[in-house]
Amino acid sequence: MSQTACVYLVGAGPGDPELLTVKAQRLLQQADVVVYDRLISAEILELIPAGTTRIYVGKRSGHHHMSQAAINDLLVSLARRGRQVVRLKGGDPFVFGRGSEEAQYLARHGVCFQVVPGITAASACGAYAGIPLSHRGLSNGVRFVTGHCRADEPLRLDWQGLADPNTTLVIYMGLASLPELQRELVAAGLPKAMPAAIIEAGTTPHQRTHLTSLEQLACVAQRQAVRSPALIIIGRVVTLADELHWFGATASEWLDCHAQQAAKA
Repeated sequence: MSQTACVYLVGAGPGDPELLTVKAQRLLQQADVVVYDRLISAEILELIPAGTTRIYVGKRSGHHHMSQAAINDLLVSLARRGRQVVRLKGGDPFVFGRGSEEAQYLARHGVCFQVVPGITAASACGAYAGIPLSHRGLSNGVRFVTGHCRADEPLRLDWQGLADPNTTLVIYMGLASLPELQRELVAAGLPKAMPAAIIEAGTTPHQRTHLTSLEQLACVAQRQAVRSPALIIIGRVVTLADELHWFGATASEWLDCHAQQAAKA
């Protein structure tokens, strides 16, 4: 049992275990306890040594296996017992992951902690779908927002600021609020025909990328029975997906597709 116990808030990325950082992998091998979320993939969990204690604290909309307050207390309790704790979180702990709340709680209770950044879904899922977040002539900025509010409250977002056709808009946890997102963005002036994408289970073997327009987002999600986790990207950069997609294609399929595109050019 360690005398210098610490809680490591570790980002696991969006699913592909090869996107883990070297530091994240090392800490998983050294941990006494791993406290993990719902979106941690089975492949990443398999990297945890057999003798390591695993504690599931996953949350999904409408159902929390453990409340955030209980998770906070658990981390403090484990650390005070001298355990080396990895708090394993999907994506990056400080990007809509409540990692900063957990760090704040640990700091206020005098518990040592470190933050290990992970690849956030916006960059990873966008890259795996062939959608760059920025591209010269198409987007000069990126905005990350969450489409989820507590207790089914309406979204309180700066709709006018978000409705910028020169910016890429990335929406986390927005599947349930797609009708509201569409309505408010269009009302704020974003063109209905603005290209949009829904990336389902990004970076995993189950990834599906649905290309559409802002106006058709909710319809496509319903028709394709899209399930969480799903990331929404809205902006002109989505038009590059057909040309830049690579994930899930064999080398020959990729070459055939791009040969056809070159012939049309």
